[in-house]
Amino acid sequence: MADHLGADILVYKKGIFRSAFENYHSIIALFATGIVVREIAPLITDKWEDPAVIVMDSNLNFAIPLLGGHHGANEIVRRLCELGCIPVITTATEVHGKQSVEGVARALGCEIINRDSTRAVNCAFLDQDVEVLEISGPRVVIVDDDVSVLKRRKE
Repeated sequence: MADHLGADILVYKKGIFRSAFENYHSIIALFATGIVVREIAPLITDKWEDPAVIVMDSNLNFAIPLLGGHHGANEIVRRLCELGCIPVITTATEVHGKQSVEGVARALGCEIINRDSTRAVNCAFLDQDVEVLEISGPRVVIVDDDVSVLKRRKE
């Protein structure tokens, strides 16, 4: 699995999850879900800053994106499925085959400026087609709280 993903292997010891949270953007834990939840609960601070956390059983049967589904965990689980495991993805947009604001931003190489908007826009993606508009400047754009604003990353 580590070779397939180009990942590091960390052997469990006291404090390993704290170290992984501080040093990695994503974590795949080969543990029971309950153990992982108890270990990471005190470390969880913000969905935008926390690493993606995936749990797999020790037989590599199931891969569960526990944290950060829209922030890389679902994509890692898809890659793990290439090795034969079954994905357990519960992110609403993914389950219904819809896109998410985070996915659109990633595909377009953008950052989300008003992160609080993503909940409303992702809910809208579930019920309707949400238009993605590209506006070049100079312009002034005024938006409501249920409009996500993406800005292209400088290369």
